[in-house]
This record gives sequence, structure tokens and C-alpha cells, in this order.
Amino acid sequence: MLGSKKRERKAIDPDQKEMIENARLRIKQKRRLFTHFVVFLIGSVGLIIASQLLIQEEIPQFLGIDWWIWVIMVWFLLLAYHAFNVFITKRILGPEWEKRQYERLVQKQVDKIQKLQSKVDKNHPLPEVKLDNPMAPLPNSKTITMIAAAGENNELGKNGEIVWHLPDDFKRFKALTTGHHIIMGRKTFDSFDKPLPNRTHIVITRDKNYTSDHAIIVHDMDTALAAVGNDASPFIIGGGEIYSLGMSYANKIELTRVHGTFDADAYFPRIDKSKWKLVNSTSHGTDERHKYSFDYETWELR
Repeated sequence: MLGSKKRERKAIDPDQKEMIENARLRIKQKRRLFTHFVVFLIGSVGLIIASQLLIQEEIPQFLGIDWWIWVIMVWFLLLAYHAFNVFITKRILGPEWEKRQYERLVQKQVDKIQKLQSKVDKNHPLPEVKLDNPMAPLPNSKTITMIAAAGENNELGKNGEIVWHLPDDFKRFKALTTGHHIIMGRKTFDSFDKPLPNRTHIVITRDKNYTSDHAIIVHDMDTALAAVGNDASPFIIGGGEIYSLGMSYANKIELTRVHGTFDADAYFPRIDKSKWKLVNSTSHGTDERHKYSFDYETWELR
């Protein structure tokens, strides 16, 4: 029975979960409004009774109207505003409205990128070339670089964390990527304590509702590369799924090959040596700051 309940909970997709949460919120809003209405009725009756008990005394007035009537009128306006907020504002301008507004803004962003790309294609067309192999990729004026550090078996990390500490490799990563657009997956972006300085972050995610004030949010690699604009050297920085996706787009790989094997759940894709050539390799030994030796490898598409 417990197992079936667990499977039942797992079967609820994000859209169903959102609908359930919204229904719970609406129930709470209506319950609060009903409580407010009951308190208003009791309070109004109490004020009327109190005014009758004070009938022999002089009752303060404002603009010729007894004070308790003003209290009831103001309270009624607050109750009416509460009801309007629950049945009109929260209903019409609820999660569905917010979702439509977000999708509209995202579409405007995509349309703007497409217009910019069309303008670039029109003003700076690629030279027309004849290819011996019609399936070969067209020449690309950008150097699209995948930059990563991977173990001997292409290990990248585990649970969103790097499993080694190589300060000199961090310095190299910073030197290469500073001033450029960096393309990454949502999990990689969320793993940062704060955005990396002097770099434009582009985040690829399937979540249509994901937003950030510190990154350009896209949903595919084509849009991500269109969003780099005039940057001639954008970098793809991970994680594993984004690297696999980037293999079809990149023409350069800056790989730090860490000499060791590690327990990992994310991996860099295998480099096909028939398509890529190693053009440079620099070794870095172990020392008091580096537990593992490693090589800086630069690969270029053949």
C-alpha cells in the first residue's frame, strides 16, 4: 500500500502539481474571506448594540453621522476590497495570467534575436562555397569552444560538484572565458554562488517558467548561439548533457585532462579522434596545491 502511494505521488507531473497548489491557495483565500465576513457581521452587530446602550449619552459624530456607522462603512469597504481581490484580482491575474505574460516576453526575446540574426545574415552574408561533401558543415566564423575538466574516464563531477580542486585550472578557465558569453545548463548555473564576473551567462533549460535576472534564458542550443551576438568566441561550459549537445556545434575543445579516476554521475562526451585533432598539450604536475597531475589539451575540429 505504501509503495503504491509513493508511485502515485511520482506520477504527478509538474503541471498537475502546480494546479493542485493553486487550488489549495484558492481554498485558503476563500476561507480567509469567509472568516472576515463572519467577523464583520458579528462586529457590526456588536457596534449596533453598543450604540443602543449608549443612547442616553452623547454619541460622537462626524459630518452628522454617528462614529459607529463610519466604522461599519469603512470595515465594509475593506471587506469589499478583500472580496474583489479574491474573486477578481487573484482569479483573473493568477498563475495562468503570469505564465502567459512570461511566455509572451520570452517569445518577444526570441523574435528579437531572430531579427538581429536576419540583419546580420543580410549585411554580412557568408561566402558561397561548393562542398565536395554535401553533408559537411558550412564554415563558421565563430570559434565555439567547449571548455571542461575531465578525469581519465571523462568524469566531470558528482551531485553537481567538481570532485577535485585545481586552482591553476580555475585561473586558466577565468583567463579564457572573461569578456565572453558562457553557455551552460540550468543545474550548472544554479551551482554558482553568484554569477561569474565579466561574463554574459546564457542558460539552456527545458523549464519554460525558469527566469533569472542574471542570465539570458533559452531553450535550445541554436537560440543560445544566436544570443551571443557579435562575440566571436563563446564558450560552452557544461554540464554533461550540454557538452553532449554542444559536440555538434563546437569547433574547438579546451580540455583539462585530470590524471585519476573518480566516482561521478556526469561525464564529458568521448572525443572522436577521426573528427578532432590534438593541436597542443601542456602538462602540469602535482604540488602542495594540486593533488592530481593534469594536462591542458587543445583540440580542433578537422
